[in-house]
Formats: sequence, C-alpha cells, structure tokens
Amino acid sequence: MPNGTCHQQSFAAALATGRVVLSASLEPAREAEILLAHATGASRSQLLAFPERLLSNDQWRLFQSLIEKRSLGEPVAYLTGCREFWSLPVRVSDATLIPRPETELLVEQALARIPPEKPISVLDMGTGSGAIALAIASERKTCRVTGSDFSAAALAVAKENQERLQLENLDWVLGSWYEAVPRRCFGIIVSNPPYVADGDPHLAQGDLTHEPVIALSSGADGLDAIREIVSHAHEHLEKPGWLLLEHGFDQQKAVIELLIAAGFDKVSGHKDLAGIPRAVAGRKIQ
Repeated sequence: MPNGTCHQQSFAAALATGRVVLSASLEPAREAEILLAHATGASRSQLLAFPERLLSNDQWRLFQSLIEKRSLGEPVAYLTGCREFWSLPVRVSDATLIPRPETELLVEQALARIPPEKPISVLDMGTGSGAIALAIASERKTCRVTGSDFSAAALAVAKENQERLQLENLDWVLGSWYEAVPRRCFGIIVSNPPYVADGDPHLAQGDLTHEPVIALSSGADGLDAIREIVSHAHEHLEKPGWLLLEHGFDQQKAVIELLIAAGFDKVSGHKDLAGIPRAVAGRKIQ
C-alpha cells in the first residue's frame, strides 16, 4: 500500500493505484472508480473526464483506507454504504444483505401482477435494506407495501431509505416471518429469504463472508425458510393472491413442488437476465 504521504494525487494517479491494489478483484477498475467517487464526492464520469484534477490530502487518505479494506475482502457496498437497486440508491449496512441485480426479477414479477392504479397490499418478508419493498412502492404508488424483518437494525436502514427516497406508501414491522403480521392478509407476498445450504462453500467466498449469515443460510438443503413461508402463506394471502420467492440456482424444481403440494395454482418458474432459474410464483385460489 502507499504510505499516506501528503503530496497531492490526481484522479488518474489515484485510479491507477486503486487498480493495482485491487488487482485480485474481478473488476478492479470499476471498484477503484466507485471508491474514488465515494472518497471525493465526484461522479464516476467526472473522474474520467478530468483525470488531472487533484485530490485533497484527506480525500487521498480516505481513498487509501477504502481500497485497503476492499483488498482485504470488505464489500464495496459496505464501504460506500450504498448499492443501486431498481435505479434507486439503496443504503446498506452490515446488518443487511447487499441487494443483487438478479433480485430485481422479483420486482418485475410482482409488478406484472399489480395493475397500475390498483390498490393492492404487498408484503416483503425479510426486507433487509428494504430494496424490494422500496422498488415496488416507487412503481405502484396506490399500493400499500409492508416490509418485515426480524432485525431491528435492518429495519432502521429500511426506514432511512424510505425517508431519503421520500416514499409515503410503506410500513415496516418487526418480527420473524408471519409473526410480524398476525391476522393480516395481502394481495401479494414476496420474499428473498435465506436459501443457501448450511456449510455451503460459497459462504466462505467473496462478499458473503461479510454479510449476515442468518440472512443467507437456511438448513441442510437451504430450503427451511422457503418451507416456512410456503406452509403458512395461504393464511396470509387474499383470494386470489400471489406468492413470489427467490431461490438458489439449483432449487427451482424443489420450490415449484412445494408450492404445488401446498395447493397453489399457476405455479411458474422464472430466470434472471443471466438465464439462471431464480424465482417461483404461485397463486392462491381457495
């Protein structure tokens, strides 16, 4: 690492340093740009358009600290405190999962089942940073969207996101799965629950090593949380009502079978933009 000396660095020189320090990352140039933009307050386009611009000494030291932490494995989103999801700047913390692009599929599938201007009640279980709930609420202003989570720290982040994005049609409730919404029913229930098998080697790789394990893993086959959600969904869905779940790349068949066995109809599997089976939807009709 550079030694933190106080001679000023240009955007171009700082980015070059960042690319070297982050050379083990999959996207060293992109990550260097994101972290330098965060350290300086400049946009990524400004970094490239004005390579000769100089950092202050404080900005340089902050950038050095950020790239060192990233080189040790800390996720970029936790370092910047933000991740874009559904074109929304969503704040995150180590109490929440980092929203993934593939999870936008759940938002797409929910919106496809909510006619514009129809006031449908929506529940996002295990909301974390609130990303899914915020995205749906931003697109369907007549809907009332409830986000639930067992973590008070996660809900604090979700509430902060709501306030920053100035969205009015959201509520947040504390509790584990349906315990958070006793005796309440919804037109749509959506969830990106934990679905990684306990002991899965992926849990020891990349950003996952820094994210809350309890929000990632769920039993020997990764399906414990999904079973819990499916088994009690009928009690909390209006008729007709939809259940939408994200799952692991190799779990779609099992999740479809769970929904069919629980009496859902119009059960369908959906792939993300990479062509990976990622979500299942089913309708309650009785």
